[in-house]
Amino acid sequence: MAVEAKGWVVREPGSAMVLESWSAEPGAEEVLIEVAGCGVCHTDLGFYYEGVPTRHPFPLVLGHEIAGTVVEAGAGAERWRGRRVIVPAVIPCGACEACAAGRGAVCPRQIFPGNDVPGGFASHVVVPARGLCAVPDSAPDLAALAVIADAVSTPYQAILKSGLGAGDLAVFVGAGGVGGFGVQLAAARGASVIAIDVDEERLQQIARFGAERILNAGRSDFKELRSAVRAYAEERGIPSFRHRIFETSGTPAGQATAFGLLGPGGWLGVVGYTPAKLELRLSNLMAFDATAQGTWGCLPEHYPAIVELVLAGRVALAPFVEQRPLSSINQTFADLHAGRAPRRIVLVPGS
Repeated sequence: MAVEAKGWVVREPGSAMVLESWSAEPGAEEVLIEVAGCGVCHTDLGFYYEGVPTRHPFPLVLGHEIAGTVVEAGAGAERWRGRRVIVPAVIPCGACEACAAGRGAVCPRQIFPGNDVPGGFASHVVVPARGLCAVPDSAPDLAALAVIADAVSTPYQAILKSGLGAGDLAVFVGAGGVGGFGVQLAAARGASVIAIDVDEERLQQIARFGAERILNAGRSDFKELRSAVRAYAEERGIPSFRHRIFETSGTPAGQATAFGLLGPGGWLGVVGYTPAKLELRLSNLMAFDATAQGTWGCLPEHYPAIVELVLAGRVALAPFVEQRPLSSINQTFADLHAGRAPRRIVLVPGS
């Protein structure tokens, strides 16, 4: 059964998005989801403002942090009809050589809503059924759970890659959005956590949600930051090979800081994105026998564990999320681009 979907279409980068209608119907192994909420990610801003190319050319509906209810299902996906779900931001095909090797993030046939296919800034979205994460009917505020699809799940995947464990040191460079949720996830694993940011209000907030030490990069130069991190680690007897640095700011300054914090045997996870180039002394990796690794999304099989952490209250969403009507999308993008929206924004259709 087809439904009339309505969504906000980007025709050209930076131009006002326009509301359009179309007929939406799932094919085989696909589902049609009525969107409860779709989060606005820095990646969306990159597509819209910075000329970062989408794989499907414009015109396109953006949005990849999607939660909603399956209202129709194609052949082979009938079991999903009527279920509340979170849609993974990166949906691997599950059948190729990369997927078989556990490298679904580099699956050449992956589906990224709002990049490969129309995304979630709409009333409805059609996506593959594979990888969907069921949400218990008892879970409150389905719209807010949309941020799990990237802002929470991507740092979770990076933390898994890092091998972070209890008693290790986790340093997040960038404490808003992805970084703020990363701090909570690292604390939930028993790590000692440092948060670095230029926004004092943001730092004070994350200090109440898992950051044992906060450092304001706008008030200290790099040497002072590095000395503070080293002193904190020495106080707790954490050697440098147990340091896990996570770059979650998506800024050139943040990336330079994160790389500079690497010590002998350390690990750097690049989670934030900027199209800007950065000059680094790459030989530090050799000299320190250190590791730098990127993270593109999160494998769908990890989503249920993340939902459990959120529903158990070990990762808080509400203090870090603001819900706005989907109809505010153009103003919301402008606010985020200008730094006027401190929380992760979820756009809600029909509100």
